[in-house]
Amino acid sequence: MSHLSERPEKAVVGVSMPHESARLHVTGAALYTDDLVHRTKDVLHAHPVQVMKAHGRITALRTEPALAVPGVVRVLTGADVPGVNDAGMKHDEPLFPDEVMFHGHAVAWVLGETLEAARLGAAAVEVELDERPALVTLEEAIAAGSYHGARPLMETGDVDAGFADSAHVFSGEFRFSGQEHFYLETHAALALIDENEQVFVQSSTQHPSETQEIVAHVLGVPAHEVTVQCLRMGGGFGGKEMQPHGFAAVAALGAKLTGRPVRFRLNRTQDLTMSGKRHGFHATWRIGFDADGRIQALDATLVADGGWSLDLSEPVLARALCHIDNTYWIPNARVAGRIARTNTVSNTAFRGFGGPQGMLVIEDILGRCAPLLGLDPMELRERNFYRPGQGQTTPYGQPVTQAERITDVWRQVQDDARLADRRRAIEAFNATHPHTKRALAVTGIKFGISFNLTAFNQGGALVLIYKDGSVLINHGGTEMGQGLHTKMMQVAATTLGIPLHRVRLAPTRTDKVPNTSATAASAGTDLNGGAIKNACEQLRERLLRVAATQLGVHASDVRVVDGVARALGSDAELAWDDLVRTAYFQRVQLSAAGYYRTEGLHWDAKSFRGSPFKYFAHGAAATEVEVDGFTGAYRIRRVDIVHDVGDSLSPMIDIGQVEGGFVQGAGWLTLEDLRWDTGDGPHRGRLLTQAASTYKLPSFSEMPEEFHVRLMENATEEGAVYGSKAVGEPPLMLAFSVREALRQAAAAFGPTGVSVELASPATPEAVYWAVEAARDGGSGAGRKDAEGTRGGTGTTGPTGTAGTTGTAGTTGTAGTTGTGMNDVPEANVPSHA
Repeated sequence: MSHLSERPEKAVVGVSMPHESARLHVTGAALYTDDLVHRTKDVLHAHPVQVMKAHGRITALRTEPALAVPGVVRVLTGADVPGVNDAGMKHDEPLFPDEVMFHGHAVAWVLGETLEAARLGAAAVEVELDERPALVTLEEAIAAGSYHGARPLMETGDVDAGFADSAHVFSGEFRFSGQEHFYLETHAALALIDENEQVFVQSSTQHPSETQEIVAHVLGVPAHEVTVQCLRMGGGFGGKEMQPHGFAAVAALGAKLTGRPVRFRLNRTQDLTMSGKRHGFHATWRIGFDADGRIQALDATLVADGGWSLDLSEPVLARALCHIDNTYWIPNARVAGRIARTNTVSNTAFRGFGGPQGMLVIEDILGRCAPLLGLDPMELRERNFYRPGQGQTTPYGQPVTQAERITDVWRQVQDDARLADRRRAIEAFNATHPHTKRALAVTGIKFGISFNLTAFNQGGALVLIYKDGSVLINHGGTEMGQGLHTKMMQVAATTLGIPLHRVRLAPTRTDKVPNTSATAASAGTDLNGGAIKNACEQLRERLLRVAATQLGVHASDVRVVDGVARALGSDAELAWDDLVRTAYFQRVQLSAAGYYRTEGLHWDAKSFRGSPFKYFAHGAAATEVEVDGFTGAYRIRRVDIVHDVGDSLSPMIDIGQVEGGFVQGAGWLTLEDLRWDTGDGPHRGRLLTQAASTYKLPSFSEMPEEFHVRLMENATEEGAVYGSKAVGEPPLMLAFSVREALRQAAAAFGPTGVSVELASPATPEAVYWAVEAARDGGSGAGRKDAEGTRGGTGTTGPTGTAGTTGTAGTTGTAGTTGTGMNDVPEANVPSHA
């Protein structure tokens, strides 16, 4: 076992314990960025001047009326920017734009003595607009050829030969929705200027170093004049990786120009209408199977809805392509990617970062094709798993080194769920309940851990030991409720050999640990834990030498356990406090900067080949649902999960992450339905689901009635900090089992072997239409609803096409595009390219 993975005697890691701020959370004592306003004197409040049109060039911007509003101090415009008027890393996001690119785009900011004064001032600003046509939907952008950014292409094997060797070929397309982060704490920042004109920004950000960089270049100052601190976040989920930077820059610019602190906080409606979401995707695909149902070839194109600017769309798309294989060996593949440019908010990182979108495509394909192949969906999935000892690689060329874990978690979850017995019970129930059906589905995951950009895979830490023996940790990761700080304290206590209560963790600040990576990609523990362990090992080695002289032995024979240094084979010991004090008087340095870089990574973005991930996290989930055939309403009866986190650093934290990730994934796939006004009226491009009353989030009523989560045992990850694995993102994709169970339950209303298309999100309305299609044998007959035509699954015609694009509801598009999936000779299936 490697030095990094090995655990010492009586390790603090691996022990279940509550979140380090749990008491503060439940008592309301935990401070967040906007709470700091009440501790700051003479604060000004910032309010956006939003233009409620989807697209147009600004022809006039008159701020004088705002300055006449009592309490308004200043209006910030592009003319006030001393540095670069841009809030993005791609230089395509003007902080003060001269062109409105989405409905609600902020073009100026008003500073007021009170928030109400700033609001009234913003309402008084006059903006004239030369309105232009807007592309609101992904389909409109594709039809118009509106794209931006990279065009990745991933290829392996010989796709044409793979199709020629296929006994069954199917084609189709799939449109699925994005997701709103809906973190409890909206975007917030508080900026101050000190007596030396240094800028200090408190920001709710997952990436303080990048916030620092953007603020510095907007102000036109070097980075060392800007300090960014993140105390904690009330949720982030990726939404605070890139998008806080511009908001922090507005606050900093206001503070610089007025000399007073400036507070910025979006209200919920502003946050929903101004900040980016998970990328929605459109996929077209063609897949070939051999006579036994094993995948021979895949040809697909994934188009991501990037919104108006690039933000993180390019790496999100790259990760989607890298995860389209999920747990399945695809010997011949050609997968292309594009980023559509639409007049909507700039879509951004969201838990999973494109991985869920890529994996959803292959899971949807298998769910739709299994009945057409005459196979149980579980059997089809299992036949296509990566197998150990076969030398199999992903489509981008990375060896799959733990393929046995794919099968291990798959079998463990079936045992835990008593799968065979329950499936017999479900068959009996369905046979006697014509208007209600149940189904049980199992899906697995293989999720790569590391940043797509190799340079981001590094972390830093600063560990201080004070004369009284107490320890203070600084590291580059941010805490958004996920328990990172708790794990980092456990890592430090374990490495130093002291009780956890001797360790405290400081807020994340750019003047303590520089050039940090975002707390994202599920890599926070690996990177920052490795850096903390490195710093603590430096300190421990120094202290062991001091202890050795006191105990009269060699340093290699000294162990520090539970705060006591002992010599091997001797009763001599030295208490931690005495050891630290002795070291101080011997002038031994009691602080250390730690560093960690992930080894073994390489990636060529142009050829789309390499090994971008340190390892893969695995898991499997079994979900049982019950569907009402009259309404499409459903409930999740039971969920069983087995998940691979290596050797858990903090089991209670990890189980909570698995539970939370699963529920958030189920929300994306079944409930959370983003809708924009796509009509030609004056509100075209307006987000319609801009409150909790219209955007449905998972709540207690959507939780599984039975919820069983187990962490995989004996799962040490060699080469990771104390043998652990990442946990943040992978569990979200376990929720594919919910969607596949809903598909199977809908199919149970029809004849055996019917293939059912299911919209995403699979709302009760979408499930109802799937039930109706199943009752018709999957014929795909269009149906009229309140506002439009619902397309169905096409199974007619020799060319594999059918149906019209499904639309539903009163507010916009929903559902999948009706497509054919005929088992026809390869030559008769038209190329989607």
